[in-house]
Amino acid sequence: MHTNRISPARTIIAWLAAVLGLAFLSGCDSVTLTDLTPRSMAENPSQIYSFNLRVASRTNTVSGIAPNIIMDGKSFPMKASPLAAGLYEFEYQLPAGRDSIAYYYLVNFNVEGNSVITTRETYTQVETIKIVRRYVLSLEVNRGPVGSRISVVGRGFTPQDTIHFNGAPARTTLDSPNALSFFVPALEPNRNYQVTVNSPTGNSPVGTFRIDASSITVSPASLTLRTGDRSTLTFALPNAAPPGGTLLDVGTDVPDSVIMPEVIVPQGQTYVTIPVEGGRPGTGSLFLKGFGSGEVTVPITVVAR
Repeated sequence: MHTNRISPARTIIAWLAAVLGLAFLSGCDSVTLTDLTPRSMAENPSQIYSFNLRVASRTNTVSGIAPNIIMDGKSFPMKASPLAAGLYEFEYQLPAGRDSIAYYYLVNFNVEGNSVITTRETYTQVETIKIVRRYVLSLEVNRGPVGSRISVVGRGFTPQDTIHFNGAPARTTLDSPNALSFFVPALEPNRNYQVTVNSPTGNSPVGTFRIDASSITVSPASLTLRTGDRSTLTFALPNAAPPGGTLLDVGTDVPDSVIMPEVIVPQGQTYVTIPVEGGRPGTGSLFLKGFGSGEVTVPITVVAR
């Protein structure tokens, strides 16, 4: 039987390759990167946003740690944070018109093994942060009767934002970029509803609102008019209207026969009287939802002159 003897030179080369391979593997496993940057950030007037990274050495053979953040095709060095060892930070001013940015971290470091110092690098996956230009803080109150005007406090509101109760739209008013107001819609009382702010860019949860039962008195209980004649209707609540007044959502099945303004009981008042003018001849009713047993009906008849 014939065997080939391995020469001393080949043995040394194989040993060096194994050592270098182990050194490479230990270098990759010597550093742990933890991205501490949130995936969304609230917009701020300076448009400056902080990125944070923790670099942990897993062996005492690591030195010369140099973290960088890569964004928009450029590499930026990160600074050591004064808060704790191993923390690094970078502040970036987002260009105008941007609401997101992709980035990743690239860390260079040295690993010493067998009296040999080797330069290594490691990196994180690409992440994207979103700049939140609108966020909702809270409802002014979490319950009230139909028609009550309620405020929502937050930031970044626009005229396109609308309040919804379990998906049903409520009449919404933009008070300022930091506040919306809505009138509690005429939905079934004694129930809780999920309230959201809806916009073309998405929906944001606000909280839970309970619609309380209420009653109303309308006088006269019915109307008969001639075309062009006027009369009045008085709507009375059991309690004074809250700040912003109480909107009464009055509908009719004969819109061409009834000419009347929007009905709002003023703040602090318990009633409001509005004019009603006869239009085209017709017979029908006025409907007021969300009060009493669920709907108040006022019969109305308009006859020709």
